Amino acid sequence: MSQHAPAYPRRSLARYLIDATKSLVTGLGITGRYLAHPKEVVTREYPDNRTQLRFAERFRGPVTMPHDEAGEHRCTACGLCEKACPNGTISILATRNLADKRVLGQLVYHLGQCSFCGLCVEACPFDALRMSHEFELASDQKADFERVLNHKEGR
Repeated sequence: MSQHAPAYPRRSLARYLIDATKSLVTGLGITGRYLAHPKEVVTREYPDNRTQLRFAERFRGPVTMPHDEAGEHRCTACGLCEKACPNGTISILATRNLADKRVLGQLVYHLGQCSFCGLCVEACPFDALRMSHEFELASDQKADFERVLNHKEGR
């Protein structure tokens, strides 16, 4: 019968147990200090730090349509964003103006269907759509998930 050798030599096992115990005591000491002095806690709770939250520039929130001071947007109702969307989230309702030119009537965005992929933003040649940094999207009203992105019809 052969006996299995221990996984660690005796000195290594003893050193491992000493280091593990030291690490445990250090962690419990920090926890105990925060329990005794709660004002020193460095963790910030979400609702309290809402104003200090900063997102990366590449964060993908819901799609928005930027408007200038006069309420004008860059959308020409070309339909490329609607075609690029894999879920059919964007619906463009185009109309004709007095010069018989195609203009945007309404751009309807169905937030509940959106996968936040950003393909519509990439497909737009006029930079008329952007991904916002909005993140609190919960609602119990179905109407909150269907948005008309343009402020006024036409140009």
